[in-house]
Amino acid sequence: MHVVLAGGGTAGHIEPALALADALRRQDPTVGITALGTERGLETRLVPERGYELALIPAVPLPRKPTPELITVPGRLRGTIKAAEQVLERTKADCVVGFGGYVALPGYLAAKRAGVPIVVHEANARPGLANKIGSRYAHGVAVSTPDSKLRGARYIGIPLRRTIATLDRARVRPEARAAFGLDPNLPTLLVSGGSQGARHLNEVVQRVAPLLQRSGIQILHVVGPKNELPRIDNMPGMPPYIPVPYVDRMDLAYAAADMMLCRAGAMTVAELSAVGLPAAYVPLPIGNGEQRLNAQPVVNAGGGLLVDDAALTPEWVQGNVLPVLADPHRLYEMSRAAAEFGRRDADDLLVGMVYEAIAARRGA
Repeated sequence: MHVVLAGGGTAGHIEPALALADALRRQDPTVGITALGTERGLETRLVPERGYELALIPAVPLPRKPTPELITVPGRLRGTIKAAEQVLERTKADCVVGFGGYVALPGYLAAKRAGVPIVVHEANARPGLANKIGSRYAHGVAVSTPDSKLRGARYIGIPLRRTIATLDRARVRPEARAAFGLDPNLPTLLVSGGSQGARHLNEVVQRVAPLLQRSGIQILHVVGPKNELPRIDNMPGMPPYIPVPYVDRMDLAYAAADMMLCRAGAMTVAELSAVGLPAAYVPLPIGNGEQRLNAQPVVNAGGGLLVDDAALTPEWVQGNVLPVLADPHRLYEMSRAAAEFGRRDADDLLVGMVYEAIAARRGA
């Protein structure tokens, strides 16, 4: 069996694809896996690092909304569809699984031409154009939120790395806090704006940090590798404020924390919900509003707070985040609500959908 994954460009597309690849290999170590990608995407680094084959095809950016540029897409797609078809033919692909991004649409259209079954996974609450089109031809459509608008979709969550999906925060907490130099017993706020950090979140946290520390809260702040680390003077006896440029073991960061202040990317929301870590979500103020939609269900379930970027101030943190961190019972209730909403088994469920699609095509 050989499965072709189409989900390049950003980590939000690539990481679920790689989590599926890992799950497929756990089920059948002999399965062949090839990831479609482009030269400009993060997949050029992430896919080989995980030990999977990467096949590059030309990139054809898609407009997020209907625009006059949309009419030029079919002509520009011809070459990249042909390149994707050649990958399917060379690998004798049994299924194409798409996750959105530049390579998903040519992957879907090539699969349709070649008669290869398609499975679509949409991570965001508001589906992208490629997955909207791909879902019309798919044998199965999986989504990350229960209120997705994709027709015939099955709610499974987002496939996660095993280090996250199997994380026992309470068991790992002593090791995690020691790894970051945190106090083993103090309430802990984790802050991160994603892989590149977020300037506004960083500025607000740096301003409110002394107040949080005086209130008995310690802070682990992932500022982003491109941002300057703040100068910190942790006074003796004061809870620590620890800024770091980047964390490559987010499982340890989640285990160390009692609450998180973060953006609301689909992957972040899925990971925090799966591990039962409550968060104050600050959706990106740009784009099509998908980050607010990503966070809204877990917030409605009681597993988090939601604040607009413009409303995020030191005063808001003091009035909303601090009371949660200072109240063990409320932290427990929010953690339980997040965990009840979260899904840890999306990778295995998606494997099942792949097998169903292949079996249906062979039966037909």
